[in-house]
Amino acid sequence: MKSGFLFDLDGVIVDTAKYHYIAWRYIANKAGFDISEEFNENLKGISRMESLEKILEYGRQSDMYSHEEKRLLSDEKNDYYVKLLGELSEKDILPGVHDFIVRANMLNIPCSVASASRNAPFILKKLNIDNYFKSIVDPALLSKGKPDPEIFLKAALSVNVLPQDAIGFEDAQSGITALNRAGVFSVGITGDHALLRGADLIISSFEEITPEYVLKIKQ
Repeated sequence: MKSGFLFDLDGVIVDTAKYHYIAWRYIANKAGFDISEEFNENLKGISRMESLEKILEYGRQSDMYSHEEKRLLSDEKNDYYVKLLGELSEKDILPGVHDFIVRANMLNIPCSVASASRNAPFILKKLNIDNYFKSIVDPALLSKGKPDPEIFLKAALSVNVLPQDAIGFEDAQSGITALNRAGVFSVGITGDHALLRGADLIISSFEEITPEYVLKIKQ
């Protein structure tokens, strides 16, 4: 039975949440209000435009911007975010991830990235691990974001694996829900012991597991 590994990016492979927060806070401040790090947690796993809508709703400014103005704000946030990522390197890979994906490649288990981030190719290249992934799902081609299962169904298809034979790694509730709806075995990564409802397996980091162990647990 062929298997495949499907990875979210932020919070699973690398922690860029702080950079997202700095960039989104810049946009919120520009609009005349502030957001907290706690609020920023609500933006995990969702697209850039969805994040902007949530921020503007929080600041009670949803109706103050046209669709084009919102697009420009979204682009401005991303430009700022990409600048912040300029110093990203291999040292920023989360614990255990590098060894896990190297071992997966040695075992010929195809790996795919299924992230709402349109910067995934850039980030993986900065981390010097892009060659370990057979595919990266382009979120621009999706009709729905997480918790809809579409992204994981496309990720499984991209590595020629049936959803029920795949294993997905997520750190957000929306991602776990999407994996479960896709019929993919879900592994929740939660360093702060936060509850990820419905996850088939919960770990605090990739240092706790090997590809062989996860495959055995799934069986």
